[in-house]
Amino acid sequence: MLFKKHKAALAEQHRAAVPNEKDTSSLDDASLPREAPGVLVADDNGTAAPPANIFDDGSNGKTYRTLTRWDTILVLVTNQVGLGILSLPKILLTLGLVPGVIAILGLGVVSFYTAFELLQFWRAHPHCVNMVDMARVVGGRPLEVIVGVSLLVKICMTCGSATVTIAVALNTMSGHALCTVGFAGVAAIACWLLCLPRTFKFVSQTGVPSTVSILAAVLIVIISLGVAGAPKNAPPGWDKEIVIVGNPSFREGVGACLKVCYAYAGNVGFVSYMAEMKDPSRDFVPALSILQVASVILYLVTAVAIYCLSGQYTTSPALGSAPLIPAKVAYGIVLPALLSTGLVFGHTAIKYMYVVAMRAMKRTQQMTDNSARSWTTWVVCGTLFWGVSFVLANAIPIFDSILSIASATFIAWFTFGISGVFWYHRNWQEKFRRRNIFLAVVNALLILQSLFMNGVGLWSAVQGLIDIFNDKENKIGGAFTCADNSIF
Repeated sequence: MLFKKHKAALAEQHRAAVPNEKDTSSLDDASLPREAPGVLVADDNGTAAPPANIFDDGSNGKTYRTLTRWDTILVLVTNQVGLGILSLPKILLTLGLVPGVIAILGLGVVSFYTAFELLQFWRAHPHCVNMVDMARVVGGRPLEVIVGVSLLVKICMTCGSATVTIAVALNTMSGHALCTVGFAGVAAIACWLLCLPRTFKFVSQTGVPSTVSILAAVLIVIISLGVAGAPKNAPPGWDKEIVIVGNPSFREGVGACLKVCYAYAGNVGFVSYMAEMKDPSRDFVPALSILQVASVILYLVTAVAIYCLSGQYTTSPALGSAPLIPAKVAYGIVLPALLSTGLVFGHTAIKYMYVVAMRAMKRTQQMTDNSARSWTTWVVCGTLFWGVSFVLANAIPIFDSILSIASATFIAWFTFGISGVFWYHRNWQEKFRRRNIFLAVVNALLILQSLFMNGVGLWSAVQGLIDIFNDKENKIGGAFTCADNSIF
């Protein structure tokens, strides 16, 4: 059995590595067992200690492990509180006020648990620097390849949605002064430039302006709706309709739940942040707790306030519910948050590509160097990633659709399902003990939920995209279009 094979390695690695992970920093890559080029693993007997974190001191004495607890909070907030919040008010329109609030709150609690499970797995395997490394521990090379490709595609879709939203903002503010493909190109180049620094320490420094940006934009929309008394699309003398419990079709309900999942899609980068933290075991849980409490409160306040003010004319992205001038101002103010979303997710994907490339070249000891080799590798990885993200943004140029497709295909696994797999790997021998039965059921349900979203969710998302393209009143008739995608 796959899980049994690794159980002995789990216990030994936990004893050998967790108390003093710095003790392994002197190990030479060549002296450690390998299962594939550039990837370090335990031997067949499960007795080899894991290698040191490759972001510790390199050949020039530089370390990437510089994130304090405060830095981690800022990175986590930048990572999670961004694009997803803009779709939440319309979720209440679809599901109804009460079911929508329950979905936002419930999935927030579940995402906290699954993130905590990632930390538990990392404590047993502190050499893992991304979620793909963890997949390698569980399923060897085959699972590593599957999760690695999925991670890149998932983050490409997230960055593509950021690119689409920036293009919407620029079109809205400028009155469609440029072809939409051109605005998407401007967005991709700006995000590529932001991703040039190679540490998450830089990403953390964008946390405050990003958070202020999204909060200010949301407040502008709420205040403008309160002052105007009506959303942009409402006719004169409109009667506000607030649905307490909605009656969506099956496909509409699934699509709404997918958008809630997208709002909690940050788990994919959490292991990468742990790898650059000074003390993840001590600092990650407090930082995660602050993130989840703050994000759930912000999500609920934003969704409920905008929905109750806009009623049946609530839009997605939510900024489009505001009157013309406030909406343009809000889109201008939210640009730093949109760019930061592209930065934090783009950096995560580029860092993974960089690690793979340096391992393939057998230059992990130069990972943190400021050498020509390391910088060239980083820039090439960044250019490839943002080139693909730009193409994807133009292939699916609709905000709601790219969110739903990303959620159905990958986010369900990276936020929920894969943590269930990791739990079973850690507890396979003891899964039916009395103290573990409840968690065994919970994690099995997480895996089943992910499988359900893969099938039914993807059908719902793709069918919705086809319907939009076939709608004659829709301004965007297909991929790579110059058509105006602004909110007006």
